[in-house]
Amino acid sequence: MTKSDIVDIISSSTGLTKVETEAVVKGFMETVIDAMKRGETIELRGFGSFKVVKRAQRVARNPKTNEEVIVPEQYVPMLKVSKDFKEEVNNSMQSS
Repeated sequence: MTKSDIVDIISSSTGLTKVETEAVVKGFMETVIDAMKRGETIELRGFGSFKVVKRAQRVARNPKTNEEVIVPEQYVPMLKVSKDFKEEVNNSMQSS
C-alpha cells in the first residue's frame, strides 16, 4: 500500500477531496518527522509509539571480504506497535 492508496481510502470514507486528504496525510507525516528530529516520543493510543533510539557503536563483518568494520553509533526512528494492534493483525491473519 502506498501513500496514494491511503489518500484514496481516507478520501472515499470521509468525504474530503483527494487534495484535502493528501494535505492532511502529508501534514501528519511531516509532524511526526519533525517531532522525531527533536527527539520527541509520539504516542498514538491503539496504534503505537514512535521514538528515537540510540544504537551503540558496534563491530560488524563485511560478508564478502570477512573484514571487520566499525559501525558508528547512530540514532534510529522506531515504531513500537500497540498490543491491541498486534492482536488485531494476528487474529486477522490466522482467520484468513
